[in-house]
Amino acid sequence: MAQKMLQFVRTDKRMPDKRDAAARRHDFNEIYGEFDQQGAEEQSGRCSQCGVPFCQVHCPLHNNIPDWLKLTAEGRLEEAYELSSATSNLPEICGRICPQDRLCEGNCTIEQSTHGTVTIGSIEKYINDTAWERGWVKPRLPLRERGQSVAIIGGGPGGMSAAEQLRIKGYEVHVYDRYDRIGGLMMYGIPGFKLEKHVVSRRVQLLVDEGVIFHTDFEVGRDATLAELRAKHDAVLIATGVYKARDLTAPGSDLGNIVPALQYLTTSNRQGLGDAVPDYDSGALNAAGKNVVVIGGGDTAMDCVRTAIRQGAKSVKCLYRRNRANMPGSQREVHNAEEEGVEFVWQSAPEAFEGKDGLVTGVRAHRIHLGVADASGRQTPQVIDGSSYTLDADLVIKALGFDPEDLPTLFGETGLKVSRWGTVTVNFRTMMTSLDGVFAAGDIVRGASLVVWAIRDGRDVAEHMHAYLMQKAEAGASAAVAAE
Repeated sequence: MAQKMLQFVRTDKRMPDKRDAAARRHDFNEIYGEFDQQGAEEQSGRCSQCGVPFCQVHCPLHNNIPDWLKLTAEGRLEEAYELSSATSNLPEICGRICPQDRLCEGNCTIEQSTHGTVTIGSIEKYINDTAWERGWVKPRLPLRERGQSVAIIGGGPGGMSAAEQLRIKGYEVHVYDRYDRIGGLMMYGIPGFKLEKHVVSRRVQLLVDEGVIFHTDFEVGRDATLAELRAKHDAVLIATGVYKARDLTAPGSDLGNIVPALQYLTTSNRQGLGDAVPDYDSGALNAAGKNVVVIGGGDTAMDCVRTAIRQGAKSVKCLYRRNRANMPGSQREVHNAEEEGVEFVWQSAPEAFEGKDGLVTGVRAHRIHLGVADASGRQTPQVIDGSSYTLDADLVIKALGFDPEDLPTLFGETGLKVSRWGTVTVNFRTMMTSLDGVFAAGDIVRGASLVVWAIRDGRDVAEHMHAYLMQKAEAGASAAVAAE
């Protein structure tokens, strides 16, 4: 190990080559290249092989990061892939879109000692992309069929992870999704410059090859009620995510060209996928030639501002009520956005929207002072009197976060209990809802969160569902014996 590892004292941190901002702002291709074998081995060898691996502790999936770094440094890449994929159903996706600066890399020991973090995400991407290229990724098929079926409502990362885990155990798995493609926000919410869509599509195809059955354009409540799915399947998982946009009520908020973030991003992604998108072609949801203001400071806001740049916006401003240090989004994404020409307007919040002929023409904002910290430790925004000013805006995008939809009404099932925030209530020991045999996982339980947490929840709920289904099968067998 001494020869291959602990090289952080001799080898500087290096990311894969990043495309020049002037070039990348004109297309939706991923901005980072990929390590070659030598680069991946060198960067992996910087790992200090901590006795207490904080990178692993702070990964929601608890990926065995130090071991697959060591294997990569030693050139044992297929073994590194096997270890990487043992704890994650979507490792090459996590390598691209996880906020490593807040999770594994942000807690790397050598980062804390000022040597610069191990570039964990880029190495994870390299390991698993190489595995796809070399044919190491193969369908995992069950040893036997159990004769029980499961319905999963939602084809995002949580639903996909649960589907694979349950299928491997031998269950017949049906995934029902309202969209025409599987992948959820990975397909329609996250832009291609962070996650190219073929990366998601090949994972979906792998699930098809494993025997997972997908039902697209299927909306529970319209095409079937939850009760009908319960009658058809032995267990049901709700993994819908949260899609209801948080709104902003201010004078003029009903003006035209003020749109929610997901509608804007979905339109852009569909256009990139080759779909016919009238709202894009008409210019209604196309930033070309416009002054764009994005309101919000999370990762969705970063996706919106960087998408607007690529669509040829005249100017792009991000309006956020706190400062850079308090941004909920990835600092790496903020830096990338600034490189590409986005202007950040810190400590400002919208007061009203100005318009003409029914369309928005400007955002009237006021300056914000950050006061004392609240219970969460974040400073409380306070409006500075008399500080109003106006930003020109032909298109305003609201990226204020997401809330759950009213699932009991949507699904036609009043017995499904939800919290006061609208998230589905579960027994956290079993992840089962108030309805027998109906489970829930991911953002619909925890609120809007990260893809990596959805994967973790999908894996966990699959284990709980497996225990429930085995118990149900045993009870059915005992009843059959007793009836003889």
